Amino acid sequence: MPIDMFSCLLRSLSRYLFSAGKRHGRHQLRRGIHTECSRDEALHMSMVSGVPRPQSYDLYLSWYSATCLSSPFLLRLTIVSVSHLRCFFSFLGYAMECSISMRGTGTQLAKAGYAVYGIDYEGHGKSSGLQGFVPMFDELVNDVSEHFTSICERRENKTLMRYLLGESMGGAVALHLHRKEPTFWDGAVLVAPMCKISEEMKPNPLVIFILKLLGKLFPTWKIVPSKDIIDKAVKNPEWRMEIRNNPYCYKGKPRLKTGIELLKASLDIQTSLEEVSLPFLIVHGGDDSVTDPSVSQSLYESAYSDDRSFKLYPGMWHALTSGEPQENIDLVFSDIIAWLDERTIPCSSRTEKEHKIGHDHPKLRLS
Repeated sequence: MPIDMFSCLLRSLSRYLFSAGKRHGRHQLRRGIHTECSRDEALHMSMVSGVPRPQSYDLYLSWYSATCLSSPFLLRLTIVSVSHLRCFFSFLGYAMECSISMRGTGTQLAKAGYAVYGIDYEGHGKSSGLQGFVPMFDELVNDVSEHFTSICERRENKTLMRYLLGESMGGAVALHLHRKEPTFWDGAVLVAPMCKISEEMKPNPLVIFILKLLGKLFPTWKIVPSKDIIDKAVKNPEWRMEIRNNPYCYKGKPRLKTGIELLKASLDIQTSLEEVSLPFLIVHGGDDSVTDPSVSQSLYESAYSDDRSFKLYPGMWHALTSGEPQENIDLVFSDIIAWLDERTIPCSSRTEKEHKIGHDHPKLRLS
């Protein structure tokens, strides 16, 4: 009997400590987002020496690797070992999520030998928060920065090169991350980046002024006038239907505060294109009516970076990596992977890159 009582006491204590830990974690990140991790949510798994280990993040993280065990979302891709992977951090667009919508991107890059991490922002996908609501764009960027920086600092990732991939709004997130830590990231792939919202998608200036006033009073109202972004972004009708049927994708009108924050973020980028100094590749559809290809061209021409590339695909729409016919998607990924391989194969770890930069430019040091 005393043994049973002791066991019961231990179980109660462990439950208390576990719940206190979760409360503490939420407090540290200012708000609870997504703290539970179950075996069914296979994209919560990360790999250490080929052994899956569950992680508990406040934001929903995806992991795609060429050595992942099979699961509902991860394919068995036994191509390269973890020690030869390069880290890739993927940022989704507004209203999207990473476990289904970004699966194609993750597996394409994993096959090429890149460990890919994705994240659902607050109010997106499996993270908590009001769906489709972005109260502060800077807070969103800070969340992404904290989580992905901590992943880079893991023992198994410390020597791996770090690349950003941002699609649409994710492109704006990637550029803001670069601004926060100009030397931390080794490069970026910007897919139809939200450097400017196209005039076709924007309300007129008078409406914007009124919406800004209303946004202070009713930030979560879904009244921003805009055209159906799915119809405008996605050419493939089957993928359109998949997005509409995906419960984790937000499909309503933009909320007032969200629309204002996205507009501010894009204007901020548009006025600071010359500050972009990291190596980057921009890929953009010539017929994109969601984000403006001409501003991607301006970024390419104005950026401070010496290593910059821009590919415009005539006839393609906004969702280059998922919403086009398969042959177009394959072409885009072929260009992305070729660009990455050219920059990672000669220098497959940050240690080698640091040695090279230290030799060529003794006054420069990487973060």
